[in-house]
Amino acid sequence: MDIYLSINNRAQVIKLPVIPAEFRIQSAMNNENYTTISQGDIKLIGLKGLKGLVIESFFPTKEYVFSRDDDYRGFQYVEMIEKWMEERIPIRLIISETPINMPCTIESFEYGVKPGSGDIYYTLTLSEFKFIALQQKQVE
Repeated sequence: MDIYLSINNRAQVIKLPVIPAEFRIQSAMNNENYTTISQGDIKLIGLKGLKGLVIESFFPTKEYVFSRDDDYRGFQYVEMIEKWMEERIPIRLIISETPINMPCTIESFEYGVKPGSGDIYYTLTLSEFKFIALQQKQVE
């Protein structure tokens, strides 16, 4: 399994060098609770919310045999992700061997250097991004 992050139809791609031990996709529903006079609390089932995902791993600063990609090192990954955040454009998350292929926004990116190895440990929080389809009204 490999995890890819990319922008602008793969104009720039990051293949995560170290796969996290686990990841979970959170799917939410926008349900609402109401209090009624005769039935007490009731729940109305709303529309599906946005999916979310947190990836925790590290960016190596040197070569490891288990690294899945050696195109970049340490802070080069950090600089790319922070640049994407500044550009305010959606990224694409693809996880091979799964059906996961979705546009996302970067909600947060936390990182730090591990003393000794110098590797960059990070937590990347992503949220599903839905492209808005605008319909034009026909003028008669």
